Amino acid sequence: MSEMRVVGVRVELPANQPILLLRETDGERYLPIWIGSVEATAIALEQQGVRPARPLTHDLLKDVIGGLGRDLEQVIITDLQESTFFAELVFDGDVRVSARPSDSVALALRMGVPIHAEEGVLDEAGLIIPDEQEDEVEKFREFLDSVSPEDFRGADT
Repeated sequence: MSEMRVVGVRVELPANQPILLLRETDGERYLPIWIGSVEATAIALEQQGVRPARPLTHDLLKDVIGGLGRDLEQVIITDLQESTFFAELVFDGDVRVSARPSDSVALALRMGVPIHAEEGVLDEAGLIIPDEQEDEVEKFREFLDSVSPEDFRGADT
């Protein structure tokens, strides 16, 4: 299992589909995960330190977990089946709850817990970006610095 860090989210054109990009903390592999626009907005807001006037669903879940006296210890991206990623929220006492990776990452960012990916998932879907494509990664980082949460609002909002 590898620890991952959130590089950010971007919108893939022409489909206008948000992508969550994770990278191994101590490695070279990237893990792109297609996610919904609501989750992309939640992740982007948290990364930018923006606090909405009213709590979002992930903020509510964080408060519920704390209110119940539980601790979220980590998030694990556990599986990839037929192009669908699966994740688990791992709580104290090794209580595990199945969740979508996008929701799991949004919650992990809010709670400051590590994100991990199983080796099998990274073996199947992980990408190594060659040196000549490092400029693309830098452009992606620049994009993330300039993007706003409104950019992720799609036709379904």
